[in-house]
Amino acid sequence: MPAALPPECLRLLDRQDGVITVGQAVAAGMSAKSVRDQVRAGRWQVMHRGVYAAFTGKPGRQAELWGVLLRLGPEAVLSHQSAAELWGLLKCPSPVIHVMVPHDSRPGRYGKIADVAIHRSRSVLHARHPMLTPPRTRVEETVLDLVEAARDFDEAYAWVCRAIGRRRTTAARIEVALEARARMRWRAELGLALGYAAGGALSVLELRYVRGVERAHGLPTATRQARIGQATGNRYLDNLYEEYRACVEIDGAAAHPEDEQWRDKARDRWNSVHEKIETIRVGVPDLISQESRCRTAADVAAWLSSRGPRVGRPCGAGCPLALSGVVPTTYGH
Repeated sequence: MPAALPPECLRLLDRQDGVITVGQAVAAGMSAKSVRDQVRAGRWQVMHRGVYAAFTGKPGRQAELWGVLLRLGPEAVLSHQSAAELWGLLKCPSPVIHVMVPHDSRPGRYGKIADVAIHRSRSVLHARHPMLTPPRTRVEETVLDLVEAARDFDEAYAWVCRAIGRRRTTAARIEVALEARARMRWRAELGLALGYAAGGALSVLELRYVRGVERAHGLPTATRQARIGQATGNRYLDNLYEEYRACVEIDGAAAHPEDEQWRDKARDRWNSVHEKIETIRVGVPDLISQESRCRTAADVAAWLSSRGPRVGRPCGAGCPLALSGVVPTTYGH
């Protein structure tokens, strides 16, 4: 019969999803020989150099993450896509496990580990969440790391939207983390975007509408996520122009799948009948390029002007607003 494992060893295995280092096992009361005996008997398996899984069969995802962390040492934390996975910001795990280690670690210390990306940082201790396991970066730091690594600003802002929209953090907390970073890609744009996010612009499309349609063309500032009481409960309107009793809803494929569009139509009908608020909807093709944003601005300006005081201005030469007859042809932002 195999000897019972020491209590401290059992505690570590329970905390670390069945994964342990030989150093931890020895410190917990086992001998290096007894660890080797467990492997030879087929009760344990090798995950990485010096790291063992105290079970048979394919390791689960949490065990995989622990295996990499324990291989890289006690100061290592999951970061980027791997931290985002644990924070619920990714639908599918990244095939590459991302880990952050101290900047001054010896370059050859870790060797080469397949499917693992190692990020060196001078602020691992600050970025690390103080309690959660497996160790990971705080959600705000995770978002900013992913912003830094994004291909473009739309992708960067999408991470911000996801974290705020899923209630993992707030725009204010991301702003605090942003201010603490000496260097940050897209700092000005991100600061501006976080201001919009705090006001309810929680998608890339909404940001494009606010910046590229509304502000760039001198339209009134709408109330974001305005609450309206309906028979079935409170509903929230994307962009409500209260003076004009007009609403612009932003439709994106992810937010408005086909099987839920009937709810949007029912809400629009209720607003029209009971609140005297008319709605138009703006989608991806209306916001994808500068030209399409200008055309959308011309339509919204004409629509609002037909319901109240004239609004809007062209953003520059060739802007459709200059040709619409709704406003004078004066340029500016």
